[in-house]
Amino acid sequence: MSETTLPEWAVKHFPKTPEEAKDWKPQQAHRALHRCVLAAAQTRIEGAWAAYIRDVPGMNHDNEFNNVLKEGDKLREDIARIMFPQFKGIPYAE
Repeated sequence: MSETTLPEWAVKHFPKTPEEAKDWKPQQAHRALHRCVLAAAQTRIEGAWAAYIRDVPGMNHDNEFNNVLKEGDKLREDIARIMFPQFKGIPYAE
């Protein structure tokens, strides 16, 4: 995907040089499907994003979403795009 088709925020977000990559931080989002089921999404340094789903204790989703990113099951792209429209225009990671 060329830079011109990416949303403006993404053009600025993804690093273009090794120096920019050193301080890069992913964009993250999460969405509760139930108190004990959480979906989480994150941009990846190579210019894509992915979303995952997992059961969680349901005590504090802000603290639980990192575990979903690390250990969750990857969502299919069509489902992930519905759940996280803020990543529209960004390629979904293979």
